[in-house]
Amino acid sequence: MEHDRLFRGRIDRSVDESTVSWKTPASVLKRRPNIVMIVLDDVGFAQLGCYGSAIDTPALDSLAADGLRYANFHVTPLCSPTRTCLLTGRNHHSVGMGRVAEMVNGFPNTRGFAAKEAANLAEILRGHGYQTLASGKWHLASIDETSPAGPYDHWPLQRGFDRFYGFLAGETNQWNPELILGNERIEPPADPGYHLSEGIVDQACTWLRQLVSAAPETPFFLYVAFAAGHSPHHVPRAYADKYRGCYDAGWDVARETILARQKALGLLPADQRLAPRNPGIQVWEELGADEQRLAARMQEVFAGFLDHTDVQIGRLLDQVDALGKRDDTIVLAISDNGASSEGGPHGTYDHQRARNGFGSSVEANLERLDDMGGPLTYNHYPAGWAMAGNTPFKRYKANTYAGGVRAPLLIRWPNGIRARGETRRQFYHVVDITPTLLDLLGAPLPSHVNGVAQMPLHGVSMAHTLTDDAADTRKTIQYFETIGQRGIWHNGWKAVTFHRRGTPFEDDVWELYHLDEDLAEIDDLARDKPEKLKALVDLWWREAERYGVLPLDDLTGRRGTGWWPEPGNRWVLYQDAVLPHFFKAGPRVRGSSHRITARIERSTTEAGGVIIADGGRFGGYSIYVQGNRLHYTTNNFGERCRVSSPVALPPGAVTLRVDVVRTASDAGRARFYVDDACAGEGVLQPFRYHNFVNEPLEVGRDSQTPVDEAYASPFVFEGRIVDVVIEAYGTEVVDQETLLEALMASQ
Repeated sequence: MEHDRLFRGRIDRSVDESTVSWKTPASVLKRRPNIVMIVLDDVGFAQLGCYGSAIDTPALDSLAADGLRYANFHVTPLCSPTRTCLLTGRNHHSVGMGRVAEMVNGFPNTRGFAAKEAANLAEILRGHGYQTLASGKWHLASIDETSPAGPYDHWPLQRGFDRFYGFLAGETNQWNPELILGNERIEPPADPGYHLSEGIVDQACTWLRQLVSAAPETPFFLYVAFAAGHSPHHVPRAYADKYRGCYDAGWDVARETILARQKALGLLPADQRLAPRNPGIQVWEELGADEQRLAARMQEVFAGFLDHTDVQIGRLLDQVDALGKRDDTIVLAISDNGASSEGGPHGTYDHQRARNGFGSSVEANLERLDDMGGPLTYNHYPAGWAMAGNTPFKRYKANTYAGGVRAPLLIRWPNGIRARGETRRQFYHVVDITPTLLDLLGAPLPSHVNGVAQMPLHGVSMAHTLTDDAADTRKTIQYFETIGQRGIWHNGWKAVTFHRRGTPFEDDVWELYHLDEDLAEIDDLARDKPEKLKALVDLWWREAERYGVLPLDDLTGRRGTGWWPEPGNRWVLYQDAVLPHFFKAGPRVRGSSHRITARIERSTTEAGGVIIADGGRFGGYSIYVQGNRLHYTTNNFGERCRVSSPVALPPGAVTLRVDVVRTASDAGRARFYVDDACAGEGVLQPFRYHNFVNEPLEVGRDSQTPVDEAYASPFVFEGRIVDVVIEAYGTEVVDQETLLEALMASQ
């Protein structure tokens, strides 16, 4: 039994005749260094100073100067899969994370979590006496398992971590984030200067101080996953202003400058060429003055964002040093994929607009130029800067070309790495990190973790390269796939294809590159070596079957993304309900005819607050009481429409109702009722069916950012909400009077 399994004393008839046992058995590990794992988000190969960038990243650069920099390290093209490979040492499809956690489609390879048969590093190290800490982005749990109803099986605390502070989704507002502490949602700090990157490090440093004070010999595994530099690019203004004028020459000049710097740093060979310009990227000199001014400022904001993140990393490293843990702490830093082109040709003040097919015009962006990086925008830079951030490679995040999968890797371990400031060029992949760490510790992969039999590791150890620059890679093969994009590396050669969504996979054209001689994938050898290409493509299919990649899905098939099942038509919610963004079973009424009925109780007519809100500043809807009147606001990427009732609300128990009819493709009409008496109506426009920023649906509050700027979050309801009933009637455009009469008759 657990309470006596470590007992090594002797039990006799009395205490005086018995021997106590307080000692735990010696660790089976060869060494027990601390491990700090730093993960950046959407940061390209060339966006750190030690990889050729002009952005100030002295803390990260110090890891390269005091340890090793890898020039041939690879990841998957998306965040959840990379994090899965990183923490488990297994390929992502094999364990259920073939793409991001939200994109489930009913097949085992996209369950939205990593199977427990693939225990992560935290789960393994806990068995060796490590304290395990995670701060920042998780994105390793299916969205349907992140509501307060759980199940919590794949939240950080149930997957090996002792403590967690951060957010569960793929992105969040840096100024007003979704926040989880342990297993509980908490409010964003009231401090108007709060920034998530600072909060992540503040919490990590607190935990380290507490641990070393209470148990100075206990080793720790600290996983710090920043939201930077994923959109929104939020940063204190001073950091962005620091780079004023630095990018006025544009992304074409930046690529040339970065490449020259990469060569001077010894990162790339002296004869390295730039990959051709990515499709659709404008020549900088052909842009108008306003386009250039806009694009330059957006890159200044991104540069400040990354600079600010590096300052926080510096604080974390300083804390490790101050606790006397520097020498025996392995610090690793990576990015989860290449730089992102999701901002489109001109960038956007609201990434959600671009994601939903509403690009931001140059004129609209310029109107918000002074707000870029602040709490009133959800900004993302133009694709041209992502191209520069991936220098010298082609394409971006979500692609299996080098621009999507080649990433920085920095490792520092003073007690274990004698080399300082050296570059390693062996091919490795993120799936090889956990096998490497287990190798360094002398920790065998357990046959069972928490009673679950374990599958073998898929990665290989790269530990021998830490001390031997000339060592051969012990890796021979690595496949790539995400949402139909495919590639495979084998002994220095790579086959890769760009898949266009909605086209047959058999029509994909495969390209062939000898990466050992052409790392930027410039010279396609497919015509010259058709047998070699065929062998690699055949090998990709074999690896796909071996690791559970199939069936291929580019999100246009019969199941699509799987985000939205057949919609329900009636939901009953109660006070303090919270349903995460993308929650499949949640109400979806934007752009649909619907009825929302709320039974409330107030002791005074002065009481107000949100009854129900879905989304926030960058999109959603809210029904609230203010000034003793009922209001309904819709928000379409910041374009708001508010309909207000002219009728004063009585105190005490009252039933409020809003009937909304879709009257046109982009319009609806809302009619208010107070205890079944008509209480006014008005037009809702715009009125569209769209998904919004990662903010939840809540009853009784609007906690992160306000749907309507008429109130400040969280605007908690100052009374009792008995229940809120939502009924949806479809998206057809109908005659409002006919439907309203039908709604009344159905009471």
